[in-house]
Amino acid sequence: MKTPVLVSSCLLGLATRYDGTDNDCPAVHSYLKRNQLQAIPVCPEQLAGLPTPRPKCWFTQGDGASLLKGQGGLCDEQGRNVSELFMHGAGQALKLAELSGCRHAILKQRSPSCGSKQMHRNGQLVEGLGVTAALLKSRGIELLSEEELT
Repeated sequence: MKTPVLVSSCLLGLATRYDGTDNDCPAVHSYLKRNQLQAIPVCPEQLAGLPTPRPKCWFTQGDGASLLKGQGGLCDEQGRNVSELFMHGAGQALKLAELSGCRHAILKQRSPSCGSKQMHRNGQLVEGLGVTAALLKSRGIELLSEEELT
């Protein structure tokens, strides 16, 4: 039986990015096959009920770890606060990880949901975690980005 691993669905070639495209990553496919892992696709933003395509989103303050503590904030390019939606999507992604027995996740770097080392705040690329990445990490799930697999 293959070991399950949570994977950002855009990295698997599913058109779940904010702009309706994907980030299909051959390195992810190769890593999964080489290590006999079963991908559990997840898009926290879709799980939150956001449409695809959807407005681009970024942090206005803090990062995902801050948001989990009731600090920080996320908005979309139209100025709407989407913090609660991202928190809901992160919770749904965590449920999928738990139901599937995932102890690892491969997440899309720089995403406001999935960024495991970097994300955008007010137009700047900065160090920090996306909301889903922060929640998964807080529950002991090991995070990798697609960039660590190449």
